[in-house]
Amino acid sequence: MRIPVVPVVAVVLCCALATPVQAGHDLGRQVLSAGDGWASAGSGTTGGSNASNVHVVRTAAQLRAALAGPAPRLVKVRGVIDLRADCAAYATGGYTLEEYLKAYDPAVWGRDREPAGPLEDARAASARNQAAAIALNVGDDTTIVGDGRGAGITGGNLRVHGARNVIIRNLTFRDTRDCFPQWDPTDGATGNWNSSYDSVSLNGATNVWVDRSTFTDQPDTTETVHFGRPYERHDGLLDITNGSDLVTVSHNRFEDHGKTMLIGSSNTSTTDPGKLRVSVHHNVFRNVEERAPRVRFGQVHVYDNLFEAGPTYNYAWGVGVHSKIVAENNYIKGIPAEDVIRHWGGTAITTRGNLVDGRQTDVVAAFNAAHPDTPLAADAGWTPTLTRGLEPAHKVKHLRAGAR
Repeated sequence: MRIPVVPVVAVVLCCALATPVQAGHDLGRQVLSAGDGWASAGSGTTGGSNASNVHVVRTAAQLRAALAGPAPRLVKVRGVIDLRADCAAYATGGYTLEEYLKAYDPAVWGRDREPAGPLEDARAASARNQAAAIALNVGDDTTIVGDGRGAGITGGNLRVHGARNVIIRNLTFRDTRDCFPQWDPTDGATGNWNSSYDSVSLNGATNVWVDRSTFTDQPDTTETVHFGRPYERHDGLLDITNGSDLVTVSHNRFEDHGKTMLIGSSNTSTTDPGKLRVSVHHNVFRNVEERAPRVRFGQVHVYDNLFEAGPTYNYAWGVGVHSKIVAENNYIKGIPAEDVIRHWGGTAITTRGNLVDGRQTDVVAAFNAAHPDTPLAADAGWTPTLTRGLEPAHKVKHLRAGAR
């Protein structure tokens, strides 16, 4: 018996359903091309492109169910899935920010030890409640793609932890905020607020392609100060850590954020050496403060990106311990050449073909002239070969990137 056409369409529009699709120009059926950055190495990155069905999702519950289903998974997000809630909904154990500020005010608590005791325990328990509500776990052989304009995830933490062969495309990630930042008076000379939850976090992940997506703090771009330090509610936009490897980040837009992209876990990591091979190309970094990216250990190729400074700009490329960054053919607007790089314990970075406000510029030489006490060598010791799409920097002066 033939099923009438109209009822089938109605079900697809209202529910999360596994339904057959045709390949054609469907973004979800596309795979990473050969030679397109580090994620094309090894077995390549195909995600869930060969899944027999596509899961169409509109709600957080539907998305969780689709991600928990059998692999391969092809998940299409329609519209905006908003995981935010009033922070009071997660609070437990008597936690309130007012009481936390009273208990750990440096004038009361001091600056030589981290917070401890009932209110810190309550903050940590409240944070666990939030994590359970906003975390979305992604497994092997998965493609998650925005279906149509405006598709995205607001206030969520997409976690690719210990997974391989994952594709994330055409999504807008907004305002992944921490309701319960932790105060650490021992962090730096004057202490710092530290937040959790990246919009997308790669942790021990392999062969991952993040493409054509937009990452932003909007609409929450206001800044509050407590104890003389910014009350940081946003962590990273896209962090790649803990032995993640073979990653391509392409054609995305990163904007209106502080700590943008961290590659590498810590200066003493035992899982990162020999991994963290990442390509970052044809992305727009607009009005971000730092970490575009900051790198430890990894062989990271940063090419054909557009960097546009904002009022709180700090630096773009962070040269961390044992990092091997090759940065070429990038277009940099409104940033002094000596401020493109920040020294974070590394020894070298290769830069070539970069334009600063339209002029060919040796940014390593500019950095060394401005920082003679911490000079960097100009050769990171390797030559990228997976360079599909490499083009002169002037070609990306007006680059458009991000979700469509």
